[in-house]
Amino acid sequence: MSLLQRLQQQNLEQHPAAFPNREPGTGRFQDLVYKIHREIVKELGPDIFDLQQLEGQDQRENIELDIKIACESIMEKENEHFSRQDREEVVQQVLDEVFGFGPITPLLHNESVSEIMVNGPGQVYVEKQGKLLVSPIVFRDNEHLYTIIQRIISPLGRRLDESMPMVDARLPDGSRVNAIIPPLALNGCILTIRKFSSQLLKAEDLIRNNTLTSKMAKFLEACVKGRLNLIVSGGTGAGKTSTLNIISAFIPSDDRIITIEDSAELDLHQEHVVSLETRPANIDRRGEISIRDLVRNSLRMRPDRLVVGEVRGGEALDMLQAMNTGHDGSLTTGHSNSPRDMISRLETMVLMAGIDFPIKAIREQITSALDIIVHQARLQDGSRKITHITEVLGMEGEIISLQDIFVFNQKGIDERGKVLGNHQATGIKPRCMEILASKGIVLPYDFFNQQ
Repeated sequence: MSLLQRLQQQNLEQHPAAFPNREPGTGRFQDLVYKIHREIVKELGPDIFDLQQLEGQDQRENIELDIKIACESIMEKENEHFSRQDREEVVQQVLDEVFGFGPITPLLHNESVSEIMVNGPGQVYVEKQGKLLVSPIVFRDNEHLYTIIQRIISPLGRRLDESMPMVDARLPDGSRVNAIIPPLALNGCILTIRKFSSQLLKAEDLIRNNTLTSKMAKFLEACVKGRLNLIVSGGTGAGKTSTLNIISAFIPSDDRIITIEDSAELDLHQEHVVSLETRPANIDRRGEISIRDLVRNSLRMRPDRLVVGEVRGGEALDMLQAMNTGHDGSLTTGHSNSPRDMISRLETMVLMAGIDFPIKAIREQITSALDIIVHQARLQDGSRKITHITEVLGMEGEIISLQDIFVFNQKGIDERGKVLGNHQATGIKPRCMEILASKGIVLPYDFFNQQ
């Protein structure tokens, strides 16, 4: 475990309130913080980064005290008046530089922030409640930002330089990190962190947030328990993975579940779960293990259920074939703008597998494999809604036939910018109810009546 991970683990486990949801600084003390940071390294020496010097919380507190004393001493020498609040901010920024991830440290520990987007040293955006907001924090320069990125990815065994100017990684807490540097990035180093929520959401939370209704949740629960194959579709940031995680919780605990992801985000609590994660190529561009490789291998692992974090390429063919060869009840997600668009995307992804299938054969493969499409969207007010629960019926000539079971009807926007609308059943009884009934799963007769 690296020094940085050790420090953060000690801080979070022993002092959970040490990083409150404080607002980040404005960066107006960046030059002073940089000067103090250099002086502290000179004064205290490289031992402050020596893991052996930090065995236990006492050593951590002693180093913090030394840093605070050094900060006060250096600020006393400056020909500038510092208020008490200014002094506290400077000390905290220095501590963030030594023990954390620099200016973005408070954002990482702010639970209301779901994503951090650093567009070069002078521009930082955050996502809060589905809305993008400008953050007041800045980095000193591009070198400062690059140093923080290296501090994030180094413990993960990843490399970022001119030979490998892009990196995609996962932090120990599950958060996803993506970084790209010049010359590919023209604005300077770019850092994006999608934070992993420590709070495990349930279907009740989606109902409370009006993402879906209780009837929709019960229908999805029936589909999962009845071993229908589902795909959660939607755009970037629509909440597909969170919804997939919640739907996966309906899988019975005695099923053997194999999850396959690029970056492990799913958090299933059933007893028999095997989690697989892809591996990028090494420095020699060798050793890559893709989603498709893992899907193929998982079929030899006797799965009852396959849960694939996202299909985006040729692995869609392997996933569809698995659904068609006895692995009922499989779940996945995919990028699309609508349920119909998800079907078109699947057709394209199957063609990416490099096998020359006639388009009709591809569509027949899709219709025989896929039962339900759950489409989710992030609306203009930042809210996330399941806008369609759609059943895949089969082929009508050359076209795949779909029918909506539940939809979200948007009626407008109020004076506060909130989307107005409601979920409702379309009045169509899904054909899959016969399959569910044969397995002992029966929903009330009027469950799908239009209201």
